Amino acid sequence: MKGFRAFITKGNLISLAVAVVIGTAFTAVVTALVTDLITPLIGAIVGKRSFPGLTFTVNHSPFYYGAFINAGLTFLIIAAVVYYLLVAPMAKLTTRLTRNAEATTRDCPECLSTIPIAASRCMYCTVQLPPMNPAPAPQTSARHRAAPPQFHQPQQPHQPQPYQQ
Repeated sequence: MKGFRAFITKGNLISLAVAVVIGTAFTAVVTALVTDLITPLIGAIVGKRSFPGLTFTVNHSPFYYGAFINAGLTFLIIAAVVYYLLVAPMAKLTTRLTRNAEATTRDCPECLSTIPIAASRCMYCTVQLPPMNPAPAPQTSARHRAAPPQFHQPQQPHQPQPYQQ
């Protein structure tokens, strides 16, 4: 019983329950808007008095296409509200927050795996990687510019010697 109580009182579950209740209430409001205002307006334009009651009959079986159009309009209005009030603002906020974030990973040019940006070797294929932001070359005096540059050669990993007796 203690575990069930902990599950029920979890913050995410309560937030989800509140979202479902608000979503159900919002759906009822939009359904009433479509049924009582929008489709009667469309029915008045088309010349039909009761738009949700529109039917056609095939072999004595009625097909209520007016109710189907009501449900379709309700769905489209709910989808538009969710998109323009939730999805689009969250997408803008996410791009704004991630735009200024510095990159912490990069792709290996050999195996295309994602590795830390400061890595000098790929942790998957062990290829030697160039530094991402190489330090600027130090300025030398004019008399040393003609001399060939001295590059530091990276040390090779220590190779164990075979065991000798």
